[in-house]
Amino acid sequence: MSLRPKSAWRSAAVLGAAAALTLGACSSSSEQEPKDETFQGQLKIGTILPTTGNLAFLGPPEFAGVDLAIKEINEAGGVWGNDVVVSHKDSGDTTTDIASQSAEALIQEGVHAVIGAASSGVSFTFIDRLYEAQVIQVSPANTSPDFTTYPNNDFYFRTAPSDVLQGRVLGDLILSEGHENVAIMALSDSYGTGLLKYTKEAIEDGGGTVVAEIVYDAAASEFSSEVAQVAAANPDAIVLITFNEIVQLAPALINANLGPQVKPWYFVDGNLSNYGDQFPAGTLLGTKGTLPGAEITQEFQQRLLEVDPDLNDFSYAPESYDATILVALAAIAANTDDTVAIRDKMVEVSRGGEKCTTFAQCKALLEEGKDIDYDGVSGPVEWSPEGDPTAATIGIYEYGEDNTYTNVAYRFGEI
Repeated sequence: MSLRPKSAWRSAAVLGAAAALTLGACSSSSEQEPKDETFQGQLKIGTILPTTGNLAFLGPPEFAGVDLAIKEINEAGGVWGNDVVVSHKDSGDTTTDIASQSAEALIQEGVHAVIGAASSGVSFTFIDRLYEAQVIQVSPANTSPDFTTYPNNDFYFRTAPSDVLQGRVLGDLILSEGHENVAIMALSDSYGTGLLKYTKEAIEDGGGTVVAEIVYDAAASEFSSEVAQVAAANPDAIVLITFNEIVQLAPALINANLGPQVKPWYFVDGNLSNYGDQFPAGTLLGTKGTLPGAEITQEFQQRLLEVDPDLNDFSYAPESYDATILVALAAIAANTDDTVAIRDKMVEVSRGGEKCTTFAQCKALLEEGKDIDYDGVSGPVEWSPEGDPTAATIGIYEYGEDNTYTNVAYRFGEI
């Protein structure tokens, strides 16, 4: 996978789909007062996405999604009469302070919005600083339920659904495949413990039992104690809510006779990746996992590959693309570079108006003074007042002999 450089401003760059204090209901009328077309400015977007750390595998598709959106926005005339520019920064992971440094750098550069982070735990390290600076934040991949009620979430939005939905789909999947006694291993951050909670609820509400729930330190170098606890619980199946530490954890489970052919494994979005020859052939055969997001069409994949020809994973690319498009549309609707005004248009452009599915189409409607409802490549993206998607799709995937995954089903639900 190729990784995007940490560039300075680039005119072809990214416009992020941001965070807004969504002030509730949008106008139900189809007409608005025409905008003052005299405002000129340049929308500046920053990204805080992983080029290093335990979610680095998600970086390439997320950068590609942002860059594709910026390319198409600028081809359609940009925002406020100028091209949108972007500054890419690394997020690292929760074991480093890279994300906080990146946030501070972007604030100093004068960005209006930040797209990122991928990790919920990482976003919590800089969300307060963006709030203080009144910079909009839109995450394409944060799924922790804690953001919904977080005190300083007025400038925060996300295009990925809360794990309330993913946990429900995952728990129902496990029960539907005949597993009643389940062990769950989860990393000790807001993402891991939140997804554990809602997966456990779904399993228990469906009549199953969680025989072991093991929360571990993601920075751990070995997992013998945790594996021993799983073995002692003797589950029918094992849920693994991890990031890239699965590369160390998987062999430890297999060596303890807890491999996926003995005790079926279930992955989640944090570790659903194409591992290829990182594991011996057949290691993950039959393992299933869940990933938020609707079907990624071949046409959209080809557009992404034009931006990054080396892309081989498309996870969260649609959500990154939609986040960027929505920020640009909110900026046009606000017709000012005041981030509070842009924030207050975020929810409005996501729901309640005339349907549109491309930036160019939506921009034309806004310029006619109309209220819009953008439906994106990741789904309808209709935000609640808290900046959460109110409905979403969760994909179900299965690994083959080559340790890569393919889709087997989609589940749509309201949150």
